[in-house]
Amino acid sequence: MSFEVNPLNNDLIVLKNETTIARSIRNLVSTIIGEAPYSDKGCNVYNLLFEQMSPITESLLESEVSETINRFEPRVNLESVVATADYDNNTYNLVVTYTIVGIDVPTQQLTLVLETVR
Repeated sequence: MSFEVNPLNNDLIVLKNETTIARSIRNLVSTIIGEAPYSDKGCNVYNLLFEQMSPITESLLESEVSETINRFEPRVNLESVVATADYDNNTYNLVVTYTIVGIDVPTQQLTLVLETVR
């Protein structure tokens, strides 16, 4: 995260609209369920990253991310979630496509790389 300062008023720059929603989705996907105190927000992708890489795991990742976004991010209409295994790097590339409710902007696409961190 960058904490950029507005040169006019020496206050932090506020993120708006598309950037805020993209960061919210990224945070939802990267947060483990129960990690945040007093909250059930989060996603179960962490456990799936330790499963054997296969099309079945890709499908489970897509389903888990879709359910999480639909449940916790009411500002978007989710169009698709596509997970692709990168066997050489032992990662998954995740592409989330969505439209923002109430704002006249084009369809947004967010790309995430999911990897195991030990």
